Amino acid sequence: MLPFIRSDLSQFTAYKPHPSSNTAEPVAMQFDRLDTNESPYDLPPEIKEKLAWTFQQVIESNRYPDGGHETLKEAIAEYVNESANLSSSDFVAANISVGNGSDELIRSLLIATCLGGEGAILVANPTFSMYGILAQTLGIPVVNVGRNESNFEIDLKAAQSAIEETKNPPIRVVFVVHPNSPTANCLTAAELTWLKSLPEEILVVIDEAYFEFSQTTLVGELAQHPNWVVLRTFSKAFRLAAMRVGYCVAHPDAIAILEKVRLPYNLPSFSLASALVALQNRQLLLSSISQTLSERSKFINVVSAHPALEVTASDTNFIYLRLKPNPSQPIDVALKSLNQTLRNHGTLVRLLPGGLRITVGTPEENTRTLTRLKTALTNLEY
Repeated sequence: MLPFIRSDLSQFTAYKPHPSSNTAEPVAMQFDRLDTNESPYDLPPEIKEKLAWTFQQVIESNRYPDGGHETLKEAIAEYVNESANLSSSDFVAANISVGNGSDELIRSLLIATCLGGEGAILVANPTFSMYGILAQTLGIPVVNVGRNESNFEIDLKAAQSAIEETKNPPIRVVFVVHPNSPTANCLTAAELTWLKSLPEEILVVIDEAYFEFSQTTLVGELAQHPNWVVLRTFSKAFRLAAMRVGYCVAHPDAIAILEKVRLPYNLPSFSLASALVALQNRQLLLSSISQTLSERSKFINVVSAHPALEVTASDTNFIYLRLKPNPSQPIDVALKSLNQTLRNHGTLVRLLPGGLRITVGTPEENTRTLTRLKTALTNLEY
């Protein structure tokens, strides 16, 4: 470590992007990239043409982007109301903050609540790793609890005990994903009851990155819970992963604080234009969801029939695949071997301590992956 760097950073592990995102290392083969929960479908040509025209005729590259995001915030508020069957006036631009991906918004929330030794965060693993990574980079303690191994419900007894017993600093933020990644399940009634019971001194962050696939949202609860924040993204169903646009829905007072701590001009003009065009064409872009859900059902039906595999229902655009115990080989060793075999044959999936997270791809990608998975399991003698 360099002598001027914080000593605790030596113990951190950086978030690992998928191999094809590293331009310094050419990818040797054409992978089916089912490891990052992106949409398998690029923007339609007519949308790309519209964005190309915007870049040529509207965007001035020598000027800073719109730092207030007002036009986009108004469009997002309209979509949030529409998507939750709410009145057109329930959410307005003052309820919205826009970030460079949800990651920036998560970081801003941490800065606004826990920095300077004022708070810790609670996460239930397995879940999205960036909550813990971002907290640690800011020197914020992370309190981890587990989940039920069958339905992936948060260990609510352990979570409540952590809330009551963590004092220096106290837990200030609870992060949940609805539906969760990597386990693909929505919050249960018991989890919701527990979240509603938390005091207003605790911020509840509900990450709805996969809302368009689950069609289950908690934005309608925000009026009764000013300590709740809902995160969403344009990176999944809206097909804009390359543009890095996320947004937050919350009480105007919370949004005003986020606006104080976010970086100025945090979104490039082209990203702002892309998100706006995506919302204007949302019926077209979101029309691919039905095919993804159909493919998801087919994929689950096939893998469920294999005696070595265990897969639960999914409310997202991915599935969480686990191996059943086998006395001849430890599960973690078998998972690593399975992941490597899939990679060697051209499919990238996400290897996790308890299983594999597999994004639902195009019909062709899914067919190839199922064939490769069958071969890999045969080689494992599972």
